[in-house]
Amino acid sequence: MPVTIDLRQAVLHKVHGQSEEDLRAMIEGSVDGPEAALPGLGVMFEMVWKDLEKAKQDRVISMLHRHLEKMTPGSIMS
Repeated sequence: MPVTIDLRQAVLHKVHGQSEEDLRAMIEGSVDGPEAALPGLGVMFEMVWKDLEKAKQDRVISMLHRHLEKMTPGSIMS
């Protein structure tokens, strides 16, 4: 029977034991990189989010909101 793990487990398995430099390289290589990297960034963001106090979460939300207000999304229709 094949072993199955969920996406979170797969990402955590891949990054477990990496140095801070390795983590930075993984994140920087994923930002503006291939869309396949986005789920991994999401798992990393989830870990950080859970560790933030509410005031810091509020600052992150404000920062994201400011960025979203400045951008004009492209058409989702091809």
